[in-house]
Amino acid sequence: MTAEEAFEGADATASASISDNTIDELRDQVTTVARAYHQMPPAQVYEAADKLRLTIEGQRDRTQIPVQQQELMILNGQTAALLSVAAFDLGYFSSARSLARTAAMFGETTRFTPLQAFADGTLAYIAYHTGNATDAVAKATRALSYGGLGDIAHQRLQAIKARAHAHLGDVVSTRRAIQLSAEAGHDRRDDLHDVVGGEFAFTPERLAMSTSTTALLIGDATTAEADARRALEILGQRPHEEQSAHVRAGAAADLAHARLLADDLEGAAEALTPVWGVPAEQRKTGIVVRTARIGRHLARPQYHGAQTPKTLREQIEEFNRVSPPHRLGPHVGLLAIEG
Repeated sequence: MTAEEAFEGADATASASISDNTIDELRDQVTTVARAYHQMPPAQVYEAADKLRLTIEGQRDRTQIPVQQQELMILNGQTAALLSVAAFDLGYFSSARSLARTAAMFGETTRFTPLQAFADGTLAYIAYHTGNATDAVAKATRALSYGGLGDIAHQRLQAIKARAHAHLGDVVSTRRAIQLSAEAGHDRRDDLHDVVGGEFAFTPERLAMSTSTTALLIGDATTAEADARRALEILGQRPHEEQSAHVRAGAAADLAHARLLADDLEGAAEALTPVWGVPAEQRKTGIVVRTARIGRHLARPQYHGAQTPKTLREQIEEFNRVSPPHRLGPHVGLLAIEG
């Protein structure tokens, strides 16, 4: 190769790259969406993440530098993961599943195991929400086997695994997974759950809310009420801009359900108060499923003819009727859950 040919080859490679500042800016934008997720309606998150995805894809076409391609694929996978969560929150379970698989493939291709684990965890909870708890256990177990995960990732996956076991009625495995999800940390961190954070994180209040929901599935009203209360207390200690309306409503609904299991109807009605204030566009799948379960409980023969249960059922029906999961899609999985 002559000196001129070598120079021309180097120049062609340089022209087939993008500025590192461009990648930094895209990384910041993905982080911003992830951290603002709890404040935004899922439809708005979906729109923002999809726009980012298209931008990232466009930049991938402009570079042939392997390191830049790697970075952009990781960012693309993160946007796919956010799209998957948003689709789930909107009730589009099939789309959420496909997007989570896309995120998992990006994680596998780039060997970025935190992304792969997050996506597999998402696939796991989609599985148990659509009636396939055995597959959910398998996916969560597989995700836990990946190396390079931080403590937050492990807590999230154990909480998902606990819920899957609860759907299967395996109380012993459920309690074991709950215990593992609450174990003290080992000072492990990763570049997704800890560094990006936001929707990729798993805050203590989310863990407590999740444990409360799982306890309800196995009929443990005492634990459910204690963890729902703890979730609300932790959330209340955060600055207002960091508080998640979804977590507050989910924990409040779990608290109400636990009180119903303890035959405290008035206490349940009081606990539901924060739920009614959630704006229609932020009524995600999780809160719709929780309130629907309460509605089914209130439809039992023991409440027939009583005014308070009737009023609460009507409130729940109206609350869910205008929610995105009931307005926007086919929602086969959601309808199956709600019976």
